[in-house]
Amino acid sequence: MNKPSNPGHIVLEIQGLKHTFLQGRERLNILKGIDLTVRSGEIIALVGQSGSGKSTLLNMAGLLETPSSGEIIIQGRQCARLGDRARTAIRREELGFVYQQHHLLPEFSALENVAISQIIKGFSRHDAKLRAHQVLDWMGLKDRENHRPARLSGGEQQRVAIARAIAPGPQLLLADEPTGNLDPETARDVFQIFLKLVRRSGMAALIATHNPDIASQMDRTVKLIDGHLVN
Repeated sequence: MNKPSNPGHIVLEIQGLKHTFLQGRERLNILKGIDLTVRSGEIIALVGQSGSGKSTLLNMAGLLETPSSGEIIIQGRQCARLGDRARTAIRREELGFVYQQHHLLPEFSALENVAISQIIKGFSRHDAKLRAHQVLDWMGLKDRENHRPARLSGGEQQRVAIARAIAPGPQLLLADEPTGNLDPETARDVFQIFLKLVRRSGMAALIATHNPDIASQMDRTVKLIDGHLVN
């Protein structure tokens, strides 16, 4: 297991996070008091059975859902009770997301898909394209950057999605089964590139996976069991 040589400042801190919702007349307790700290330069695997709440926890860490109680602190700022506009600004400035589905814009090339995420953050078009060229080259897609998603393989599409998330330079990367839709060999290759790029950036990362081989390559693993997080 590769340990970060010098984990940095706290990027994400989750304190006493609880979440319940109603299913018919039944109240389901999905998260039952989650505490978690993620530092810059640290890559954490989030594991657990299907339905254990991994995606819910990631969505709350990414300010996409509001917890029933508890606090989410990103870069020292308490975020759980912020309004929509402030939450959107933090997602744009501080966070990067990678999902199981690549969600690329089909009418744009790989290069344009990666550049757009930076333009939204405020990069100039010139700087966004330069950065997109660089990150796609790191991802081994230099010769494919002008192809639209339909002309890329599944593994290539997911590499573009990873490049899109990383290119704007987020402080925290959240990934939900980023190689879950790929065959085992392709998943292994894509994750190796992914891991190398995240480490190069020095960002903090929380990555949900059901694959123990992938989890073993991260710095540490936390497991969701019956609504609780176990190291």
